[in-house]
Amino acid sequence: MTVMSAYPNYRQPKMRWLPAVPEHWNEQRAKTFFREVDERSKTGQEELLSVSHLTGVTPRSQKKVTMFKAASYVGSKLCQPGDIVINTLWAWMAALGASRHVGIVSPAYGVYRPHITDSFNPAYLDYLLRTRAYVAEYIGRSTGIQSSRLRLYPNQFLDIALIQPPRPEQDQIVAYLRAQDAHIARFIKAKRDLIKLLTEQKLRIIDHAVTRGLDPSVTLKPSSIEWLGEVPEHWQVKPLKRWVRLNASTLGEKTSPDFEFRYVDIGSVQTGRLAKELERIRFESAPSRARRVLSRGDTIISTVRTYLKAIWYVSEDADDLIASTGFAVLTPGKSVEPEYLGYIIQSSAFVNRVAANSIGIAYPAIAETVLGRFPVALPPTVDEQQAIVEHIKTESTPLDEAIARTEEEIRLIREYRERLIADVVTGQVDVRGWQPGPEDVVDDATLAALGDEQEDVTEEEDSDGED
Repeated sequence: MTVMSAYPNYRQPKMRWLPAVPEHWNEQRAKTFFREVDERSKTGQEELLSVSHLTGVTPRSQKKVTMFKAASYVGSKLCQPGDIVINTLWAWMAALGASRHVGIVSPAYGVYRPHITDSFNPAYLDYLLRTRAYVAEYIGRSTGIQSSRLRLYPNQFLDIALIQPPRPEQDQIVAYLRAQDAHIARFIKAKRDLIKLLTEQKLRIIDHAVTRGLDPSVTLKPSSIEWLGEVPEHWQVKPLKRWVRLNASTLGEKTSPDFEFRYVDIGSVQTGRLAKELERIRFESAPSRARRVLSRGDTIISTVRTYLKAIWYVSEDADDLIASTGFAVLTPGKSVEPEYLGYIIQSSAFVNRVAANSIGIAYPAIAETVLGRFPVALPPTVDEQQAIVEHIKTESTPLDEAIARTEEEIRLIREYRERLIADVVTGQVDVRGWQPGPEDVVDDATLAALGDEQEDVTEEEDSDGED
């Protein structure tokens, strides 16, 4: 990668939170360049757009995750290419960007149109407005009783200073960053493919252990369940509800408004693990779905959007863990080793059964009563279950360690990308002399890997207009 130099001359910007910028760049409040617009769709048939903290404003049809769809989009806000679209509730997470499409967005979003067409390259604004310095400014200007419910209102956004390089420089900055993004995206995709492969290898270990046990010479018997097949002769087959308690504890409406907890929503969980650090929220500002009380040893499985395979065994102290009602909480009985239950629920046979019995296409879900009727085969003693758990952990530890290392590599390359973007869009490095090489091939399909695999997974799109 070519080493870039700084611009020859800089000046201190009016806003102290901005770094020194090239002397010839313009700097004005957003209201100088943009105005708020509120045009509504009369048909709801326009292209539906999604707003992400990672990929900006993009057609929802390009998202790989099936998302909630409203019955009608009449009354949605219209936006045009060049408009800035801000998810008012999630500006603090950088859920905003400049649209390159004609389409519609949630009526809860803010739409801002340029006074002069082509004054900004939309992609330049995408990069600039999601830098850490700007996000910190959104947080400082937002209002709300809690960080997760901060709102950035139009008058506050329009008061923020925007940096405006000459348009040819904006275009060059975008070309350079897109080329670097393509390299980074290919790296991330390769690492994700590796994680997928390692996860599949781990699931094969789990599948064999929880359906055959550890003794290769054990006599098998028909389970009488087609999808379960044969199981060791001495194992017991019972409906899941005979092995566990479903949703044993929930928060009541009289819970103290000051009760603070870590919230586990659908987007927080991937198969067998947490996908991100859990958010701390207070009951008074928590979503109405934040009701399932978790205890150490529970296993949770998503009953909505079941294609996500969101399953997690709670191996940590859980005094402050509350899950969404989009999960079924399974509390093992005395004859069940808790961690063994977690592996059973992760197994391919069980997960595939959940998918096969889910109802709905765009928003598939399964009733907890149906889940409870699924037959499950378990060794009759906790000792045998514990032995299987130890075997799985021993065999899968190298895989878990490899997955953790790979995830760390993705995290580090994302940090590098964030620093690079901030330096380039604020003029800390001069890319005017950069020329693309033969390896600097850019296409939208490649850049899609920059998105987080969980970025489309939230639970409140219908009520709050969140993506």
